[in-house]
Amino acid sequence: MTCCLVASGCASFDKALGQQSVDVYFNETTSVAYKMHVRAACNNKIPDVKAEAIATGVPLASAIDVVVYNTTGASLVQITQLEECLNKFSQVEGINTQDSSDDS
Repeated sequence: MTCCLVASGCASFDKALGQQSVDVYFNETTSVAYKMHVRAACNNKIPDVKAEAIATGVPLASAIDVVVYNTTGASLVQITQLEECLNKFSQVEGINTQDSSDDS
C-alpha cells in the first residue's frame, strides 16, 4: 500500500516538474472586462499556449487577478510571440515566465 502511495506521489511530482507558465500582471485599476479581453486576445493564437481555466467558486475579480497561460511544451519563439501579443495592451504591467524545474 505504501509503495502505491509513494509511486503515485512521485508521478504527480514528476508531472508538475515539467510545467511552464506565463503570469500576466495588470495595473491595480484594470477592470475585469479588460483583463478578460486581454486573456481572450492572446489565447489559442499560438500553438502550445493556452490560458488557464478561471477558478470557480470565487468572485471573478479575485479569480482573474493574474492571468496565467500554460506554456508547457511551447518553444522560446512561441513564448516570445505571447509576450508580443501581451505587450500590445497598455494596462499589462508585467509578464513573468515560470518554469517548475527552476531551482529559484
